[in-house]
Parts: sequence; structure tokens; C-alpha cells
Amino acid sequence: MLTRGSLVALQHRNYRLIWIGLFVSFSGSMMQNAALLWHVSLLVSPDRKGLALGMVGLVRVLPIMVFSMISGVVADAWDRRRVLLFTQVAATIVAVTLAVLTFRGLSQVWPIYVLAALGSAVGAFDLPARGSLVPTLVPREHLPNAISLNTIMFQTASVVGPSVGGVLIASTSVGWVYVANAVSFVFVIVALLMMRDVPARAPSAGGSRDDVSFRAALEGLQFVFRSPLIRSTMLLDFFATFFSSATALLPIFAQDVLQVGAKGYGWLYAAPAVGAMATSAALIPLIDRIERRGPTLLWAVAGYGLATVVFGISRSFRLTFACLMLTGAADTVSMVIRNVVRQLETPDRLRGRMMGVNMVFFQGGPQLGELEAGTVANWLGAPFSVISGGIGCLIATGWVAWTTPALRRYGRTPVTEGTEETV
Repeated sequence: MLTRGSLVALQHRNYRLIWIGLFVSFSGSMMQNAALLWHVSLLVSPDRKGLALGMVGLVRVLPIMVFSMISGVVADAWDRRRVLLFTQVAATIVAVTLAVLTFRGLSQVWPIYVLAALGSAVGAFDLPARGSLVPTLVPREHLPNAISLNTIMFQTASVVGPSVGGVLIASTSVGWVYVANAVSFVFVIVALLMMRDVPARAPSAGGSRDDVSFRAALEGLQFVFRSPLIRSTMLLDFFATFFSSATALLPIFAQDVLQVGAKGYGWLYAAPAVGAMATSAALIPLIDRIERRGPTLLWAVAGYGLATVVFGISRSFRLTFACLMLTGAADTVSMVIRNVVRQLETPDRLRGRMMGVNMVFFQGGPQLGELEAGTVANWLGAPFSVISGGIGCLIATGWVAWTTPALRRYGRTPVTEGTEETV
């Protein structure tokens, strides 16, 4: 149960502003993500549906691969709050364009792919700036709490967004979901404008500021791959989500396997976040008490893969919903521990670049996984695609655990002088 101490990070005004703004914005974005997949499924023939849905993941991941390194450097070299203002305005324009085209009777799928790619390009600059700004808004001793609160905020938005989106699609049209998402970005813009006394970015070791250059990008890349803990958490994230990412196939399960329609699809899309939200609430007071963080992370990802296997086997809406809830719960434990490790092990001057590299793993895994899942589903059926993906996740988790002893031993020691040291 949440207590006043569990919400300690929210006592900091700037963090509280961005936390509230991002909750509204993420709700709109999750709404739009679900609507995009549903929209694509309506515009293609049944025999091409799996591949067409998988293509959404491909067009989203390409801009991430192209811009991830430069966006991390930008987040470390420029004012992070100004970068976020730019990305929020750009994302609003993308959502408005989707709404206008839809209301005008969009009948082809390629404009959705183009706009999804543009939105992903904007997000490639948004995530490193946002991820490196938030830790500067709270003291170091409150950072694990802030990360846990960010997780519960994101997961709550992941429940609210798709479920409301499913109702909007069923009662109005996909276009109104895009409108709602456009409005949601205003809340982040207002929050950023209301911030006061945001700490300046820390200088480099020599006292200078990093510029946007290849040398700066290479420094960030070298830092990530020379740190076994950070590298292993990123690899675990990528391979697990690549094999077990089945979100793109949910329209097929809702329409053809379970036959539950748009409202049922909205709930299935939100199911992982339902489990994640409950788990996040439990983790907020518990995260500082988890001693064996490495083993906990590995068991959580293994549970994620196992729940995915059962999801693929299920033909019951309730069992499917429960399995998707379990994937969300397991992924939340994994996500919080991964983020705590990365933020505590990375100096502020390199945070943007670390986040840029992580974005390739964090978003590239599930987006490429959606393409893989859609392709396999097109050939061998959606259930086979999900089951085989879950098995692949279990194999990948075992491989990372076997090859990274430092992760298996990773834990924490008692807090000393306001900081947390890891072992």
C-alpha cells in the first residue's frame, strides 16, 4: 500500500509537474498506438493482416536506428527542457495530421506508415532528453523512488489509454483517438514551461561542454559496452522483447481467435498495463529492499516469457487477459531494476548518450519483434508466433544469465551518506 514516504519524489515541484504532464501525454500516446494497429487491420485484406501489422513495428524502429546516437548526444549537449518542448510540438503535429487524414476518408495504409515513422523519429529525440532530465529533478537518494513512480505512471497510462481508445473507436471513430492524443501533448508543454530553476547539465571531466559530434557519440557507445551491468541489461531487454513482443498481433486475437471486437481489443491491449500498474504500486515501497536485484531481474524476464507461451496457447478471453497481465507484472519488475541500474551507474554528463544507446535495445527489440511476430503469424498463424516467441525469450534469458556472472551477483548494500552503492 502506498504511503507518504512512498511518494517522496513527488515533493519536488519540477518532478511533480513533469510527472503529471507525462501521465496525460502517455495516456494519449498509448491510445494512439492501439488505434494505429486497429486502423491498419481495417485497411488491409485478411490474408495480409499479420504482415501489415508487423510492418508498423518496422517503420517505427528504422528512425530509432538512424537517430539513436545523435539524439543521445543532443540530449547531453543541448538544454534538455528545450529539446522536450520541440519534440512535444512535433508529436502534436503528427497526431493532428493523422486525425485530418482519417476524417477525410483515408483508404490506404501507407500514410499511416509514414506518419508512424515520423512519430518514431520525434520519439527518438524525446526519450533521451526526457530520460536524462528526470534524474536531475530529484536528489540521488530519491532516484529509485522517482523511477518507480515513473513506472506506475506509465503503466497506469497504458491501462487508461488503450481502454479509453477502444471505447472511442467503438463509439465514434479512430480519428477521435488521434485528436485526443494531440490534445494530451499540451499538458507536457505546459508542465515544461512552468518549471523553475532546472539544474544545468553537468560538465565533462575537463570542465567543458560536449558538442554534437561523432567523438561525443563514440564516447557514449564506449561507455555502455565497457560496462558489463549496463550492457547485459540492454541485451536482456532487446532479446526478451524481440522474441516475446506480440502486441501487433492483438487485433488478430481479438477479431479472429477470441472474437471480442473493438472493446475486447482495447482491454487486451491494456491487460499488460493492468498487471504492471498493480506491480508498480507494490514496488514503490519495496524497491529499496530488494537485495538480490540481478537474480530478481532474470527471474522476472523468465516469467515474462512463460506467460507469453501460455497466452499463445489460450483460447479463453479471461485466461488470455490473465496471461497478458502477468507479462506486464513481470516486465515491470524487470523495467524498474534495469532503470535503477542504468541511472545509478551512469554519470549525468553521459546520461543522454546512454539513453540513446538504450533506446535501440528498449524500443528496437519490441518493434523488430512485432515485425518478426507478424511475419511468422502470416506464415504459420498467430498462436504459433506467440508460443515460439515465448520460448525464444526463455532461451535468451538463460543465455544472458549464463554469460554475465556480474548480473547474477548484482545486488545492493545499505545506503551510506545519502547515496546507494551497488555490488
